[in-house]
Amino acid sequence: MHIEAFRDYCMAKPGTTEHTPFGPDTLVFKVMDKMYALTSINNFEFINLKCDPEYAIELREKFDGSIRPGYHMNKKQWNSVYTDGGVPDDKIKHLINHSYELVVSNLAKKLKEELKQMS
Repeated sequence: MHIEAFRDYCMAKPGTTEHTPFGPDTLVFKVMDKMYALTSINNFEFINLKCDPEYAIELREKFDGSIRPGYHMNKKQWNSVYTDGGVPDDKIKHLINHSYELVVSNLAKKLKEELKQMS
């Protein structure tokens, strides 16, 4: 996956905004102001995505080396998904969806209603 495809895929999700809160090199995607994906703009080596803790372990075992505990993130709830071809693009999209849905499921009821209006 290329960074342009990653960005387009994230930005197509309802309520998604992009930010650079950690400096100009780190691109962050948020849904209703809650982070669900981030990556380096300059090298796009990996994408950090939120993940269910049990599923995260399963993914790390299945994609050994290509999916690792989240770099500079909570290692239990975030994975770094490397973009070197070890994880198929369809699986990366699935993991973006999973991250997005996890964040949405934890939003306050009012924010969920606002998001529903955007869909």
